[in-house]
Amino acid sequence: MYYFAKDIARILTGKTHGSGNPDAVIRHLLIDSRSLASADTSLFFALKGDRRNGHTFLADAYTKRVRNFVVSELPQQLSEFEDSNFILVKDTLAALQHLAAIHRKKFNIPVIGITGSNGKTIVKEWLYQLMQEDKNIVRSPKSYNSQVGVPLSVWGMKEENTIAIFEAGISKADEMENLGPMIAPTIGLITNIGQAHDENFLNAKQKIREKLKLFVHASTLIFNRDNLDLNDEIVSNAVMKL
Repeated sequence: MYYFAKDIARILTGKTHGSGNPDAVIRHLLIDSRSLASADTSLFFALKGDRRNGHTFLADAYTKRVRNFVVSELPQQLSEFEDSNFILVKDTLAALQHLAAIHRKKFNIPVIGITGSNGKTIVKEWLYQLMQEDKNIVRSPKSYNSQVGVPLSVWGMKEENTIAIFEAGISKADEMENLGPMIAPTIGLITNIGQAHDENFLNAKQKIREKLKLFVHASTLIFNRDNLDLNDEIVSNAVMKL
């Protein structure tokens, strides 16, 4: 499956700059110029983080023949990036997540969403080993369960896939609201609720409530009753809606 650069600009409601081909084919999403797979069909997202600003690597990506970029600020010397498309958006991470959510909507297959304090990757790989002979499975690579890892995982969904398995990890409140629309699981699985990242939540109840946001539209939820306080009204109502 692929998209044209002009279609992605429309999806992101971004303004296009540069002299690139609007019909350039996009198959791969790139956030690190060092991990380039196919320059001609890659779209580079210049993400801003606490330690790095992806905009400082635009020139490096360009020298490696990348010609399509999503940015929140244009290069000062735009003319130096000949034959390139720059899609200007307000927030590049939000744009990456939105694109993944739109991509997810194109598929009507079972999607297993896994969350929990730990054990997510082990359970994902275990399920993969159990089903790989009968199913064409797309799954999160390694432990790609973060705000950046999830959209990159979901982007891997292809027409030939018959089932998907994605992890979702959060370290503070409100993060699951971003991950939920991208994964949109039909089947939910909670590994366990431990003490990881406790310092970023008011209490265990809040952390459980946040994790349950992943399963708003799921039809099935698999969990250990000892992990969830079903006497908590919000938790109980969330589970009963599934």
